[in-house]
Amino acid sequence: MTVVLALRCANGVVLASDSQITDPGRGLTYPAQKLHPLGKYAAWGGSGSRAALYDVEQVFNDEADAIVEAKNTGHALQARILPILKHHYDTFIADVPGQETGGTPATYVLAAGYDGDRPFIIDVDPNGLIGHHEETGFQAVGSGAAMAQQAHALLASFRMSERDVDYGVVAALRVLDALDASSPSVGGPMDICRITPEGAHHLSEEEIADVRRHVSRWVELERNALDQLFADEGR
Repeated sequence: MTVVLALRCANGVVLASDSQITDPGRGLTYPAQKLHPLGKYAAWGGSGSRAALYDVEQVFNDEADAIVEAKNTGHALQARILPILKHHYDTFIADVPGQETGGTPATYVLAAGYDGDRPFIIDVDPNGLIGHHEETGFQAVGSGAAMAQQAHALLASFRMSERDVDYGVVAALRVLDALDASSPSVGGPMDICRITPEGAHHLSEEEIADVRRHVSRWVELERNALDQLFADEGR
């Protein structure tokens, strides 16, 4: 299972993912990098066919500035992703002798960042359709996307879109850790990119460990608040 999520805050955007790859055909799980730079002011992640995503990474590395600075970033992403998807779909061998299950993995790409002072959260689905999520402020792709959406809904009362981006970093890690605890196919190490108009910063392992301490503190504060919920009623 893969999950890549993007979260918009008052002054920045957070892109985060787990790092566990599941290969059901061979019964394997292994870690892999799912977040990648998209120039200096954006990042992207993907789920699905690793071969297709590898080709996307090569194109994005070469043309990052042209994509982010395009008049329509969504169209620029789409124009580069579609030929890659078509190639992999057209050359996919559906029936392999001795292979019981077939099917090419559905490939999604999620990109987030800044074009000047304008934040963007854009996904491209396996059909090549573009989704813009700047207004809703959250999007997730991958087989764990539905659970990530539910986790985000449970945190809606904290109004992350009105808070500093550092709160968003903590919220993103809390969502990923919740999925890690509830699903055996989501696993760390977790990867987080903190993006502001000044640039994109991919957090180190040490920085993520520090963020996790803030997550623990947040949980502790919630527990203490719940303990006081009925205090005035003498319970």
